Amino acid sequence: MNQKVVCFGEIMLRLSPPGFQLFTQARSFDVVFGGGESNVAVSLAHFGVPTEYVTRLPKNDLGSACLNFVRQFGVGTSHIVRGGDRLGIYFLEMGAMQRGSKVIYDRANSALATIESGMIDWEKAFAGATWFHWTGITPAIAAGPAKVCLEAVKKAKDMGLTVSCDLNYRAKLWKWGKTASEVMPELVQYCDVAIGNEEDAEKVFGIKAEQADVTGGKVEAAAYREVAEKLVARFPNLKKVAITLRGSISASHNTWSGILYDGKTLYQAPVYQVSHIVDRVGGGDAFMAGLIYGLITYGDDLQRTINFAVAASCLKHSIFGDFNLVSREEAEKLMAGDASGRVAR
Repeated sequence: MNQKVVCFGEIMLRLSPPGFQLFTQARSFDVVFGGGESNVAVSLAHFGVPTEYVTRLPKNDLGSACLNFVRQFGVGTSHIVRGGDRLGIYFLEMGAMQRGSKVIYDRANSALATIESGMIDWEKAFAGATWFHWTGITPAIAAGPAKVCLEAVKKAKDMGLTVSCDLNYRAKLWKWGKTASEVMPELVQYCDVAIGNEEDAEKVFGIKAEQADVTGGKVEAAAYREVAEKLVARFPNLKKVAITLRGSISASHNTWSGILYDGKTLYQAPVYQVSHIVDRVGGGDAFMAGLIYGLITYGDDLQRTINFAVAASCLKHSIFGDFNLVSREEAEKLMAGDASGRVAR
């Protein structure tokens, strides 16, 4: 496969109490690394797509540990810059049954939060690449990352890359002086492909799926067609819009599906019952990676693309940590209808 994907954003140290303990119970934490864009890069690497991950890491042992963690999955790291005082951290309390998960961020003044224009040579980072992916998390962190992200999307378009974005609205992060509604429209205008969910479209652009009831578990594809149509109408450069459809029956049991809209036709994937969630963090990133893989592999077969994206991200819910480590073959097996979970001998 000669398609190369570049992803840009912050990767953090993730600390979570073992099992399903509360923060107040914890006497130790499980340690992994993760972040929206790195999650996409790792997943794509597992599908056999050449990937390059771009970020800024501190020049200390934690920064080096994070770098080595990413490298082990076959992701390119040659354009990661080193500097800044610290690695961002997030704490995750895993929800179960009717108790939802909780996230506490500790990422102020992180290496990526203090990045400045000109620190990354985007022309070199994009050399030989065909695709650039970013998320709405990056410009939410601080003014510096927002400026660097704008540099990146402009250069990517100048160099002819396809640009994708996961809108990824995070209310806890937009604290630096501007809102998502002020910053995101300028960035999204450079995008060819965008994904999101009901909260992203509503909180960032004021576009709501009127008939959806997420907390009641009602997320029907038809209710989101209007959202996709309005996004395409607002951003004429968007060629594809995908929306994940998560019905939250409880923290342990979700329904999972997705739609893909190409400006004319709405494609819907099968609905999966994810009835025993191991780790839902990174599910949307796994969907994004599956979507990118499908678009560059299956061409105009958009039904197959959305089916693959949903199958791959469904399987992510069975894997601990941010990264989706399933193979292309495993996703295709589920996509073909084998949801038995039988032992492979």
